[in-house]
Amino acid sequence: MWIDFLARKIACDQDYIQMITPIEYLKEYKTNQIAVPADSSWGHKGYFEYWLNDSNNWIYRHLHQASFRMVGLTNRYKDTLKNAKPTSLFHRAINQAARELLLAESSDWPFIMRSGTMVPYAEKRVKTHISRFTRLYNDLMQENVDQNWLAEVEARDNIFKDIDCVKYYMDRKENNHNSKARNFRERV
Repeated sequence: MWIDFLARKIACDQDYIQMITPIEYLKEYKTNQIAVPADSSWGHKGYFEYWLNDSNNWIYRHLHQASFRMVGLTNRYKDTLKNAKPTSLFHRAINQAARELLLAESSDWPFIMRSGTMVPYAEKRVKTHISRFTRLYNDLMQENVDQNWLAEVEARDNIFKDIDCVKYYMDRKENNHNSKARNFRERV
């Protein structure tokens, strides 16, 4: 989302920087230096040991599973996402699932776990967001979203309030939807 806002700012509010496509760049600048950057980070020793080590490696299997599930949800309900109003229960639930996944994926949590400061807090945040995501996933898959619980969760963590899964998670492949999914879409 921040890239979208950056691009809009560059296009509208200044004349110093101009955005061009990679092809336009190569046409304009014929000679280019080839670079092959090494994997590195700003972390300790320049590598990823703060974000992946024995203190925090348990989170990644949960994050990966949630990521795959998020893509699966949006693929399964692609037509619903395109046609539902952003305020519909379904759209709100799937967008909150995306928020929970983004919050669980924050690099702050594994960093805090490795640094040893506020470890219980970081662990709780990962577990909370994964738990909320999982409940939303299960509710959406069962096509039975608890509107009151969703409203509570939205009120607690409504960062990225303009997130739209249609833009961020959609697979371009066509999917077949079973009749149960179609019936759920008609209700929302």
